[in-house]
Amino acid sequence: MRNGIVIFFFVLLGFPSALIAQEELLEVTTRPDTLITLPPDTIAEWERMGVTDTLVVEVPDSVTQAILVAAEEDAQMLIPKKSSFKPNPTRAMLYGLIPGMGQIYNRKFWKVPIVYGAFLGCTYAVTWNQMMYGDYSTAYKDYIEDSTSGKPVEEWHTSWQMFVPANSSPEAEINNSSFRDNTLKRRKDYYRRYRDLSIIISAGVYLISLLDAYVDAQLFDFDISSDLSMRVEPVVTPKTPYSAQSYGVNCSFKF
Repeated sequence: MRNGIVIFFFVLLGFPSALIAQEELLEVTTRPDTLITLPPDTIAEWERMGVTDTLVVEVPDSVTQAILVAAEEDAQMLIPKKSSFKPNPTRAMLYGLIPGMGQIYNRKFWKVPIVYGAFLGCTYAVTWNQMMYGDYSTAYKDYIEDSTSGKPVEEWHTSWQMFVPANSSPEAEINNSSFRDNTLKRRKDYYRRYRDLSIIISAGVYLISLLDAYVDAQLFDFDISSDLSMRVEPVVTPKTPYSAQSYGVNCSFKF
């Protein structure tokens, strides 16, 4: 009888505490939008009590935490970083001394075929005009020598005879001033002029490619805004001791 009274007494003392704990547990579990982080002992206790509708996140131990941190660092290392390349104008000019290398240094690869195409065209023009100028220059000198030396036909140079018209002969053209001046001399001067012009154009192409590499490096990160607009508004200039009040229109461009 005495033992029953003692047990009943302890039950009465423990009931309010259990009721309070149950109320706190209900208060926590009735907030579904709350993320709760609990130690493992508390999680096991809740599972023993039958609480299954509560979002619980277990706290990883130190080893698991270290593995997660290392894995995250490795993943960050595998992600390619965006290049912050910015060319140096001085280096671009030095590279540009070799045609096309300045454009390659600036990573403007689409300009390389244009540069080399221009140089190939200029090289062909210089070579062709130099070859033709050499042929007509030699022919003109040999013609002057043969026409004044009195040599027999067999000893005449063949350099100028290849330019004799098909309906004529070297004997008929040896003293022909029209053939000498209009064919040999005129064409010699023509090809010499265009050879010199081709050399000048080649030098211009070289300077343009060099200047393009330098300017491109200078303006590599220049911000070109796509907002191109024009604003027109009336303007009233106040009266001053030196000028009267005036009215006008202000036009401004934004680019």
